[in-house]
Amino acid sequence: MNLLVAIVGPTGVGKSRLALGLAQTFDGEIVSADSRQVYRHMDIGTAKPSPQELSLVPHHLIDIVNPDQDFSLAQYQELACRAIDAIQQRNKLPLLVGGSGLYVWSVLEGWGIPQVPPDPEFRHSLEKKAADVGRDEVYQELMKADPVVAQKIDRRNVRRVIRALEVYRSVGAPSSQLQNKEAPPFNTLIIGLTADRGELYRRIDLRVDEMIEQGLVAEVEKLVNMGYDFNLPAISGIGYKQIGMFLNRELTLPAAIQQIKFETHRFIRHQYAWFRLKDDRIKWFNIQSRLDSEITMLLARFIRGE
Repeated sequence: MNLLVAIVGPTGVGKSRLALGLAQTFDGEIVSADSRQVYRHMDIGTAKPSPQELSLVPHHLIDIVNPDQDFSLAQYQELACRAIDAIQQRNKLPLLVGGSGLYVWSVLEGWGIPQVPPDPEFRHSLEKKAADVGRDEVYQELMKADPVVAQKIDRRNVRRVIRALEVYRSVGAPSSQLQNKEAPPFNTLIIGLTADRGELYRRIDLRVDEMIEQGLVAEVEKLVNMGYDFNLPAISGIGYKQIGMFLNRELTLPAAIQQIKFETHRFIRHQYAWFRLKDDRIKWFNIQSRLDSEITMLLARFIRGE
């Protein structure tokens, strides 16, 4: 039977490091499930693997579109499933690795995603409404149209809210009713990494400081000089948005850094809505217990079919 290993958990918990080690040990290849690492020229702020790490193990679905290109969940799902199938055909072990809940579960649960092309005019009208009367008004529209989907989306993520309304408008029905799930033909092991909230926040704060030292400000400046706008979905995310505000003299650099940390803490809390500690499909490991050997043994048993 075809095998698939998924490594999930919040931002900054160490998923990539674990995946790299497991891929080297078990002859695997990594399929990214990160909604921002798909974009080119955005390396530091998305914590992409380094060139050295990329050379150690084949990685898929990193650097595949430009920041101004549309990239949908349906596109991701199709590309990820293709990559997983190709890895299995080579008799290698695919590892699906990332913290983007939509991306991970669309693959693991085999969601039937409506293929709805972007509607720029409709998007613009809702963006204007969010700016004029507040994003909560737009979110309430989604709550009325598709409460199931609305409850899974952070109301502050205007882009996702608008996309859900766009799908609803196009197909004439809530996408939650259309997402028939057909589990893919994989025998799947889901490994979850977690830690105490305080430890996660500490790790994030260190990581943000490292990103600044590595040149996040210069990376954002380069994107601007290449002609990419801060209103683009790719560049309006955590990190890039705040550094953009600094470059536009709306925030001091220390204030921008603090805001990145705060927003990432909030994002971590949201990730646990996707990866629940009580979800018995996920084998959870607390990184503070240093359980790498236990995870390795678990995976070895999984591959042997035990």
